[in-house]
Amino acid sequence: MFIKENIMLAIAGIKSNKMRSVLTMLGIIIGISSVIGIVSIGNALTASLTSTLASNGATNIEVYISPKVDEKNGISYDPNAWDNMKEEDCFSMEQIEECKTRFNGEIDQVSLSQHGGSGRAKEGYLYANVTINGVNDGYKDAKNIKLLKGRFINDKDVKGKRKLAVVSDKFVNNIFKKNINPLGKEIKVYVGDDIQTYIVIGVYKFELPPFHGGSRGTEKDMQTDLYIPVTTAKESDKDKNYTYFTIKAKSDVDIMKLTADLTKYFNKLYKNNKNWQVAVHNMESELKEMTSALGKVSLAISVIAAISLLVGGIGVMNIMLVSVTERTKEIGTRKALGAKSSHIKMQFIVESAIICAIGGTIGIILGVGMGVITSLVLKSPISISIPTILISFTFSMCIGVFFGYYPANKAAKLDPIEALRYE
Repeated sequence: MFIKENIMLAIAGIKSNKMRSVLTMLGIIIGISSVIGIVSIGNALTASLTSTLASNGATNIEVYISPKVDEKNGISYDPNAWDNMKEEDCFSMEQIEECKTRFNGEIDQVSLSQHGGSGRAKEGYLYANVTINGVNDGYKDAKNIKLLKGRFINDKDVKGKRKLAVVSDKFVNNIFKKNINPLGKEIKVYVGDDIQTYIVIGVYKFELPPFHGGSRGTEKDMQTDLYIPVTTAKESDKDKNYTYFTIKAKSDVDIMKLTADLTKYFNKLYKNNKNWQVAVHNMESELKEMTSALGKVSLAISVIAAISLLVGGIGVMNIMLVSVTERTKEIGTRKALGAKSSHIKMQFIVESAIICAIGGTIGIILGVGMGVITSLVLKSPISISIPTILISFTFSMCIGVFFGYYPANKAAKLDPIEALRYE
């Protein structure tokens, strides 16, 4: 009954001074909504970043040739290394297959790619802008390409240097009329003065990554990748070897350990090469560092935002002191009727806590709203931190009790006779 009575008195006091109560809550509302909003936005950014890197092969391992560097001065042994690169300095198909065999239990796919230039496919008055990429069968899984129709490039296509192509759904919409099946159709791609002819064997879903920095032009002029066998792309090249390839590890493999093992393997393989070495790199460590950095930034900003909670607490204390002064006669009357000092103290502490509780609830709603809106804008999973909400609300209640204690204690110490005389 005693607690219920204090709650009713507190609510009545808040209702009698609505504007003052709302202004008092503002500091709490801003502080709580800022903390929850910032943490939610940080989580959304982290989720979006992780999703983007994962779609681009964040857990893949890149293996590439790089110039050997003098550790003392950080300069390449051969200043004109790239101009002087020989075919035997690069990875041969046999070396790549040997690597795959050596780590067969840990490697799922090996992806090869070769840039084949940019051009435009034409069919009458219809056209589609493309970037030609020579790939092998492992490229599809390594880059998470979603096939809609037909099939992807396979080993037979690569070995046979076939004139086959896998195109995007955007390409199909631009080149072929409605209800026409593109599979098996011949397409002509104009690359400079060269006309290249391919047979379409598959259609993949074209997707812009979440952080693409805007669109790639209009739907009609959008440039998409056209995939052909890597050997077909390299057919006109004098150098038939590769300067890099990508490894997709099996799902249960420790990426960091495999990266270290591959580094040792290629260091041994290239130890006698004076100008070139092999670099083995994965994005998992960078992903961890980036998410850690985002977490630290979110935490730092949250701490700064939490300062507004302290400011709000000071505002609560200030208003409660005013309230004690205004209700001095009421306090004297209650004491004269037998109310104990502890009862008076509890009345004002409860009122302070309720003000902070209401402000905290409004702040939580606004903070969650900020997080949801940000997630929708970034097209990332909605990530609301329940622990942050609970901690923020608990903190606001503690502020109410802490900053309400001094005014409540001052009210409890009032002499009833002096209080009744107060004008």
